[in-house]
Amino acid sequence: MEEQYFVDRCTLRCLRKEHPDWSQRKLAQTVGRSRTWVKKWLRRMRGADPEDKSVLESKSRARKHPPPKIKPEVIERILEIRDEPPGNLRRTPGPRTILYYLHRDESLKEQGHRLPRSTRTIWQILDRHQRILRPPAVEHEILERPIPGQEWGIDFKDVSSVSPEPEGKKMHVVEILNVIDHGSSVLVDSRPHGEYNAESALLMVVEILGRNGCPQRITLDRDPRWVGSWSGKDFPSALLRFFLCVGIEPVVCPPKRPDKNPFVERYHRNLKYECLLQEYPEDLQSTKEVNQNDAQHYNFERPSQALTCHNQPPRVAFPEPPQLPSLPEVVDPDRWLLKIHGRTYKRRIDHNGCVQIGKQRYYIRKQLKGRYVVLCVNAKKRQFQVELNHQVIKRFPIKGLHDQKLPFREYIGLIRKEALSEWRSWRYRRTPRSGGGSRCR
Repeated sequence: MEEQYFVDRCTLRCLRKEHPDWSQRKLAQTVGRSRTWVKKWLRRMRGADPEDKSVLESKSRARKHPPPKIKPEVIERILEIRDEPPGNLRRTPGPRTILYYLHRDESLKEQGHRLPRSTRTIWQILDRHQRILRPPAVEHEILERPIPGQEWGIDFKDVSSVSPEPEGKKMHVVEILNVIDHGSSVLVDSRPHGEYNAESALLMVVEILGRNGCPQRITLDRDPRWVGSWSGKDFPSALLRFFLCVGIEPVVCPPKRPDKNPFVERYHRNLKYECLLQEYPEDLQSTKEVNQNDAQHYNFERPSQALTCHNQPPRVAFPEPPQLPSLPEVVDPDRWLLKIHGRTYKRRIDHNGCVQIGKQRYYIRKQLKGRYVVLCVNAKKRQFQVELNHQVIKRFPIKGLHDQKLPFREYIGLIRKEALSEWRSWRYRRTPRSGGGSRCR
């Protein structure tokens, strides 16, 4: 842009030499600039050498001298207004409010001090004197990549383009269950469905494991379909118990930390912007079609910038999927108990002298009604140890255990019923009462 300005100034000086009788209006029309611009540059050219090109160069508009410094008395008054707000102000004043009170200070006016007029100047003073709280720097944790097939991430993706049902679901009408391998960024499986609950999600995971094998770990968030009660005040959910019983370690992310399940979350971003917002599927069937095409494109055609893929599609970078162990034919349905060995549960004894954990009730002592006790799990002896004021008052066996191994099909039928029961119980607690409020306790 500066080059064009310089050319126009040279043209103006040449026209002035060739046509000294031209008016400023005509010069402006010929050069293609405003009359004000022509007037300014003619004034600069009058006292300069006709061969001097430096006069045609732009002049910086920056200050030639630094502004006068703010006096220490003014800075002290600004900090005083910040720390002790005047006028019964019941909040911490910001730069604009500080300016209001500062310019009404008669003592500063009498002393003739220069007062700042910009909120930016006030902010800089506050920041320099540690009155601006800055959030701590976030230190991102570098995740170590596992080997392919060692760890998966699973999560649901809502298809928001599907309209709510008039007399049915209003939200999450269609969802896609996606499974990503952390070691290779390969999309292991992707299953759209219109009725994902604790039971159907469990059966879908079982089908995916039966088709692809079992990794060592699976990372998941605190969706109630996965973990049931996210508070962790009860036994693990049916899905988590299933993982532990078949030899898979579940890794549950902390609350509100999607960054702890980054690979599947990154895939969901691709799915949203490169598929769902492009195709706008309107029902389950169209979702299945576009999702199948996108999964094929992601795995075999779309270059991935993941560190392990080296700008290649995941299935091109890793053409041979790892051989994972298959689901066991016989399952110990009580194997999950070893995971919670030593875990404690706080319970309040009811009027009947009982406490409840899961769906089982245990009698403690009726004379202790209203008191809180701590139940400690002893997985080796398969019993609870009840403590009151750090003293053991009772021991009793844990109810609901099977004490024998089961065929896989029989075990799946059992854990499926438990998942459905947990989901119904969770939905019941979430159902609003007739008079408003919720049944949550």
